[in-house]
Amino acid sequence: MNHLFMNRRRWLSAAGVGAGALGGIRLGWAQMPTSDAPADQARVVVVMLRGALDGLSLVVPHAERAYYEGRPDIALPAPGQTDGALPLDRRFGLHPAFAPLMPLWQSERMAFVHASGSHDGTRSHFDAQDYMESGTPGRKSTPDGWLNRLAQVLAGPATGATGVAGVAAQRLRAVNLGPTMPRIFSGAAPVASLALGRAAVTRGQIDQPHVAQALARLYAGEDSTSVAMREAAATRREIMDRLMSDDPKADEGALGLQGLPADTARLGELMARDARVRLAFVPVGGWDTHANQGATRGQLANRLGLLAQALDALVRAMGPQRMAETTVLVMSEFGRTVAQNGTTGTDHGHGNVSIVLGGGVRGGRVLGEWPGLDRSALHEGRDLAITTDFRDIVADILERRLRLSDPQLQTVLPGMSRRASVGLFA
Repeated sequence: MNHLFMNRRRWLSAAGVGAGALGGIRLGWAQMPTSDAPADQARVVVVMLRGALDGLSLVVPHAERAYYEGRPDIALPAPGQTDGALPLDRRFGLHPAFAPLMPLWQSERMAFVHASGSHDGTRSHFDAQDYMESGTPGRKSTPDGWLNRLAQVLAGPATGATGVAGVAAQRLRAVNLGPTMPRIFSGAAPVASLALGRAAVTRGQIDQPHVAQALARLYAGEDSTSVAMREAAATRREIMDRLMSDDPKADEGALGLQGLPADTARLGELMARDARVRLAFVPVGGWDTHANQGATRGQLANRLGLLAQALDALVRAMGPQRMAETTVLVMSEFGRTVAQNGTTGTDHGHGNVSIVLGGGVRGGRVLGEWPGLDRSALHEGRDLAITTDFRDIVADILERRLRLSDPQLQTVLPGMSRRASVGLFA
């Protein structure tokens, strides 16, 4: 990987998103327009749940006897029972902690894809996340992430003007919500990395005048690296100026899951005001529930509740019109075992559930081929099998919302053998 670009990302990571409250925006889900936005306005937000979400607790297969047999202490009761799951259909229910998002389901703007994930069989968090973010499962040599490759495809080739003017003319805003540049955004396209919580209310070292001047002198040439550096710095300055002019006294206590709703609200406000921000990534840690996982209540329920609040805050802050242009994809590196372990938790598994919400989504459905939880159907005799490759979900978004061509799709997801559409969009 180009170390000059890595240095640029480390400098950019000093930027901060304020963690102010939502600012009173309260718009009904029914107000979201149902028509597709033009492809050149479509936007994508990817939320990565690091640590392996237990998808069987989020979207509960309450019709499966094996689910209750394998989880005597942590299975959620069926809909209609005390502390039961919220009804989705005859087979599945939703964890009650996700109640804030039920209006999205009911208005058919949110769908779940069960038994989805990466077909690579690793149980390593690091490797599984690397494969999912590079978009090339099983191949560690891929130098960049699929979201950065998408940024390059959407920016398109430079036309006409050259140098700084040429790059500026095709500028596309890509934003990472967090202090460290993730694998999914590694690559040549400039990305602004926005710090969370306390770090969000102050500018970093790169914003100091003497540092900015030194960098300007260092990268004053017209070579490709200098042009990219100046363009990334300009993008960052614009985003920082907009954020800092908004709420310089933003709540500085928002860190991790506890502060996530405030941070996603701020991201939503930024995207609502600046239509040039077309790609965003939100990493969320804390999903490795090996012990004391809980059921309707407990540590997993608490985390799911904060995630639901964060997604709700993001969508409400963006507002109906911007959400009509935006697709939000929530995924995790792999699922967890069907059976609970000896510490009433779950271990590293395989198949999982993905969440897709936003404009154009044909929601109100649990999609994907359900393989069942009978022992003969399990992956390696212990895990939910995968019937939908996560890249097919990504490809649906790229094809149906961003209108990428087949060659462009191969650029973003190299080596992928495209199967039938998942059916997320009309």
